[in-house]
Amino acid sequence: MSTEPETTEEAEPGALGAAAEGDAPGAGEATGTGEASSTSADGDAEGDVEGEPGSAEVLTEGTGGPGAGTEKAAQLSEAEAELAAQRLERERIERRKAEKRGPIAAGAGLSGTAAELLAAVRAVESGEKPVATSFREPEQAPRGTAPEPARHPRPVSAPAASAPAPAPRTVEAVRAVLTGGGAPDGLAPQVVAALGEGADGQLREDPWQLLRVAGVRPEQADGFARALLGAECGPDDERRGRALIVWLLEQAALAGHTALDAPALTTALAQRAVPDPDEAVQSALAEGEALVFQDALETAAPVAAPARDDAEESAEEGEERPVRVLVGLERYALAEESLADGLARVMNSVPKDEGAAAGWEQAAASAGRSAAELIRTVAGHGLVLHTGGDASRAEAAALLHAARGLGLRAWAATHTAGGRDLRPSGPAGHDLPDGPEGVMDTAVVTVADLLSGAEGPGRDADGALDLDLLVVLDAPQLDVETAAVLAESLPDGARLVLSGDPGVLWSAGPGRVFADLLAARVCPQIASRTPDPGPVGELVSGVGIGELNQVEAPGKEVVIVPVRDAGEAVLRTVQLVADSVPRAIGIPAEQTQVITPGHGGAVGTRALNTALKERLNPGPGRFGGFDPGDRIAYSPAPGRTMPGHVVKADADGLHLDCSGAPVVVPKERVEQSVRLGWALTAHQAVGLRWPAAVVVLPGDAAAALTRPWVYTAFGRAERHLSVVHGVEQALQRAVAEVPQKSRTTRLPALLKAQVPTAS
Repeated sequence: MSTEPETTEEAEPGALGAAAEGDAPGAGEATGTGEASSTSADGDAEGDVEGEPGSAEVLTEGTGGPGAGTEKAAQLSEAEAELAAQRLERERIERRKAEKRGPIAAGAGLSGTAAELLAAVRAVESGEKPVATSFREPEQAPRGTAPEPARHPRPVSAPAASAPAPAPRTVEAVRAVLTGGGAPDGLAPQVVAALGEGADGQLREDPWQLLRVAGVRPEQADGFARALLGAECGPDDERRGRALIVWLLEQAALAGHTALDAPALTTALAQRAVPDPDEAVQSALAEGEALVFQDALETAAPVAAPARDDAEESAEEGEERPVRVLVGLERYALAEESLADGLARVMNSVPKDEGAAAGWEQAAASAGRSAAELIRTVAGHGLVLHTGGDASRAEAAALLHAARGLGLRAWAATHTAGGRDLRPSGPAGHDLPDGPEGVMDTAVVTVADLLSGAEGPGRDADGALDLDLLVVLDAPQLDVETAAVLAESLPDGARLVLSGDPGVLWSAGPGRVFADLLAARVCPQIASRTPDPGPVGELVSGVGIGELNQVEAPGKEVVIVPVRDAGEAVLRTVQLVADSVPRAIGIPAEQTQVITPGHGGAVGTRALNTALKERLNPGPGRFGGFDPGDRIAYSPAPGRTMPGHVVKADADGLHLDCSGAPVVVPKERVEQSVRLGWALTAHQAVGLRWPAAVVVLPGDAAAALTRPWVYTAFGRAERHLSVVHGVEQALQRAVAEVPQKSRTTRLPALLKAQVPTAS
């Protein structure tokens, strides 16, 4: 590996296969591990550490406590506003389905309808009642035409309206109960939001309901219960066991699981002094706090065997198939069932039209070779999976262009507003047919805006999305609840293409929808053959298959900067962004993104952003810690990050510019939803790319590195990648040996029960 001479500012181009010089830092907060259990406003677990089922990482205790409460009633976040919009639309869809076919049965092992999913979401989301949302019926375009959407930029405003304020009498009653139990009375508004009216009585009857408040840990709820119940309080209390089960399942959901294996759950209960974990699980099931499932396990493919008589075959048929027992919250269980039902409907509802098939074939023949296979496959199937790196987005653009040329109402949806440009960097972007530029300008929206109705085709008279083809980019970022709403919103006969890079980090929310669909093999899968260009593309492609290759970088496209400790890592990072990359590569600081494994620690986003602000935009931070010109990361909802910069602040709040769209964040939401944005985590950066990226790997982050993390971080660079390298051999080890952390989900089993495996 080429290393940077200590007497120079600029690093030499080189490879990443060797260890960096110097010792790893021995002090400071561990970046990537020190705050792994806390979840930030962007939904990114502090440190980007995902846990395994049943492990301490998954079932870890939160870092907050009752003292972290606030006396202000929770403001309605943009995420909750979107959920409210989605709920209303789904209710309309359900009414339409009920009129046509009657109630829709849920999948195996559950009862209920998609309407019950809405009730479950309401019950376990923060407890706040959704704000009534009205929708204006869009003007319907004639079938067979591709309507031109509006092209003017749409201002974005973080909603300032609060949920209905709880009655002062209720809040005061809860304050009295909290004070009596030794808990901060500032938690009262949050308790009322979580438990609703009568919260004071619920707390007296079951003090462990305090665990419903975000940030409260089990030992704190135990102390509260002891203060209220006295001698009646004990570790064997059924109420305690039920509350712990719900809390553990919620913690697992934060780590991406939609359910937990029953043995993992009982082990975690035993670790928290529940004397009879099995009995606690049975009590939670009986009270409806959780659901239990039995999913058949995969069995090995049979080998050729001699013929057997009928008696032997009958005996084998009578044997029970092995199953795994899972326990989960109703919210996520119904979401997975609803998603499986919706995808099965999409796969089975594509009309057969020979005339249309001829048009698809003509479109494929006129498209580039890389896009032709995708177009032909979409012509004959309702659901198609498309995999590939950044260069494969050109194929999605060509598909959109072809579909619109056939008169279809075709739309694309991306994870972030910054990912709406489907033309990739490098040669692949020049292979598109004439016209896709217009498609990119007019037919691409974000998933959030599509579902909320802020942008996109609108809804038809039945409440479904008014489109014929939907291409979802960044599909690995779909969590199970968003994917369920998306599938339910598609009209009968519409086609769905899920496109993305299977090597990147998974969604911030629970589930692994794209990976589950790839594993289930229930629909066609098209793998792009278009390689990502240049030395950065070559390096990232190698990481994707577990190899950290040496690459030729004659134009300093890949540069390694070895560092010995945290202080040097911060110094070199600032030097690269502010001086070396602009001077040697020609990419200005505002087009260079720093990526690091975690928020905390001596080289986390907080420390790096402080140093970068001091160098690039010094100021007193007079607007809640921000100054005009500061680069920021705005998180309107968990798992979504919008890069931008501060414009000004006034009585309305903090004014931002996010990819050209004006955003106003009310002052009471600034602290929880806006961060300085010169440095991001890989989870925040997924779905976005910059001309240059500086990836910082401090020594204390070695344990947090995985192949998907490295793949995602390195892949954010288009033209230039600098790696501030302080993890020695840990980088090569992570790329070769540490895959994506496992998530426990039920979607593959549900899909296979409804749809035969594709050949």
